[in-house]
This record gives sequence, structure tokens and C-alpha cells, in this order.
Amino acid sequence: MWGDPDVTRFIGGRPFTREECWTRLLRCAGHWVLMGFGFWAVEERATGKFIGEAGFMDFRRDIEPPVVDIPEAGWAFAPEAHGRGIATETTRALMAWGDAHFGARATTCLIDEGHTASIRVAEKCGYREWRRVKYHGQDEILFLREGRVGR
Repeated sequence: MWGDPDVTRFIGGRPFTREECWTRLLRCAGHWVLMGFGFWAVEERATGKFIGEAGFMDFRRDIEPPVVDIPEAGWAFAPEAHGRGIATETTRALMAWGDAHFGARATTCLIDEGHTASIRVAEKCGYREWRRVKYHGQDEILFLREGRVGR
């Protein structure tokens, strides 16, 4: 999936190499071990085929002002999953897990300002624009979602 230019257009701007995909996988596994949260693989219900991933991370991104100790949500899907509502359904399930796990703690997500589909998913799931930032030279929007206890 990460080698597909449609997937990476707004996430890094270029397809990932095999080495970068492997590093990404290891980083995701490390999140679970060290942070108690991370990413899940998303499979299509009917076929069991891998179609994406979603979860929470703490990448300690090099942005100003820095975001510290606020989990960041993320999601990415293979092209065959685009436009089917899967991202919204998955992200709503992710938010429910986050509400149960993080309680009243806020979460963020960082989205390229041109990625309108992902911005719509974030807004449907309770995220609101918090601030504009530059990340790796790209204009990005940092969204914030307040935590919800008992939802």
C-alpha cells in the first residue's frame, strides 16, 4: 500500500521504498510495546484483504510549537477502499477506542491542507482545525479533538 503514489500523495509525497515500509511497520509495532497504543491493520470484511491501517501514534514531530504528550490519530487506505466510507467507519471505531483508552485526553491529527477527503473524515469524527503548521516543508493542518469520557 505504501508504495502506491495515490496513497502517499499527501503522506510524504512519494511512494515509500521497501526499506521505508519495513521501518514503518517496526515503528508501528514499537508503539504498542512502548506506548500502549499504535496502529491496526484494516481488512475488508467480505474478503479479509488488507485495505489500510489506522491508529494512534506519538511521532514527536518536528513542528513549532511542538505537540507534546497528545496522541496523534492517523489513517491511510489502499485506493480500492477510497470513496466507500471505510475511512470514516474505521476512524469512528478508532475514536471510540481512544475515548475508552485515553478518557478526557485530547488527540490530534496532522493532515496536508490539500487532502480534502481526509479532512472530511477528521471533521466527521470530531476533529476541528487547531493550527496551521509547516512539516517537512509542506503546509499542514493540525486538528484537535477533545477527549470524551464514557462515550
